Amino acid sequence: MRIDGILETALYVADPARSADFYRRVFGFLPLLQSERLVALEIAGKGVLLLFRRGDTDRPFETPGGTIPAHGGSGRCHFAFSIAAEEVEAWRGRLESEAILEGAVDWPGGAVSLYFRDLDGNLGELMTPGFWAWSRGIAEPPPAPV
Repeated sequence: MRIDGILETALYVADPARSADFYRRVFGFLPLLQSERLVALEIAGKGVLLLFRRGDTDRPFETPGGTIPAHGGSGRCHFAFSIAAEEVEAWRGRLESEAILEGAVDWPGGAVSLYFRDLDGNLGELMTPGFWAWSRGIAEPPPAPV
């Protein structure tokens, strides 16, 4: 048995429709499901960004197929989307044109990160391959600093 990846990432936002408009405009994500409680956006045909209205998931949610347990989050979160190395400058320009580029890092392994804030203050990151050991073809991570 094995896990094949992360399927969904959830953010808790003030207004899911407004946040979905932001992610559609800036990144081109397509809607999969939309209600007052949540909007689900497709990420590269491999994942889903769930935008839940803050506070609407604090209680269990009944569906015809069963109950979804209560969940939620508070504060500003961090998440990262993967981008191709050759698209860094195009994405940098896109984030700058939206006035949301907050920072950039050139990592020692060759990866580049571009950081942005969404409408709810969450810190998003666009990262090229090369930071994590498996993306560099290294089976084992380096030892943790002492």
